[in-house]
Amino acid sequence: MFREVMGLPAHALLVHAAVVFVPLLALVSTGYAVLPRFRNRLDWAAAVLAVAAPVAAFFAVQSGEELQEVLTAKGYGPEILQKVVEHQGYGELTLWWSLALGVVTLVLLVVTSPRFTRERSLPVWLNLLLGAVVVVLAALNVWYVYLTGDTGAEAVWQGVL
Repeated sequence: MFREVMGLPAHALLVHAAVVFVPLLALVSTGYAVLPRFRNRLDWAAAVLAVAAPVAAFFAVQSGEELQEVLTAKGYGPEILQKVVEHQGYGELTLWWSLALGVVTLVLLVVTSPRFTRERSLPVWLNLLLGAVVVVLAALNVWYVYLTGDTGAEAVWQGVL
C-alpha cells in the first residue's frame, strides 16, 4: 500500500504532507496556547492539524519503511543504507513527537475552548502547564522535522551537486 504511486516511491510523495502538517501543527498549537484572544479563530485548525499531522507522519514512516525494503532488496550499499537508517530513526521520533503534540493540543482544546466546554472552573496553573507543554512539544516537532529532512536530503542528494 505504501510502496509506490504510479511508478514512483510513495515515500517521495507522502513525506511532503508530514513536512507541511507537522510544522503547521507546531505553529497553530503554539498560537492557540500563547494567544488566548485568538483561540476562537485557531481552535478548528488546531483540532484538524492535531489529527492530520500525526497521520501524515505515520504515512511517511510507513512508506519510508517500504522504500528501505526496496533499497535493501536491490542491493544498495551499506553507506546509503546506514544513512537511510539514521533518517528512519528521526522519522519515527517525528511521528511520536507529533502524536504527543496532537494529543496535548486536543486536551488543551477540550479544556479551554467554549466549543467543547461551557464550564470555566479550571485552575489557571492547568492552562499554563498545558500551554507550556504545547510550546515545548512544538519546538521538538520542528527540530525533528528538520533533522529528518536533513538526513533524508543528505542520503539522496549528497555529492550530486
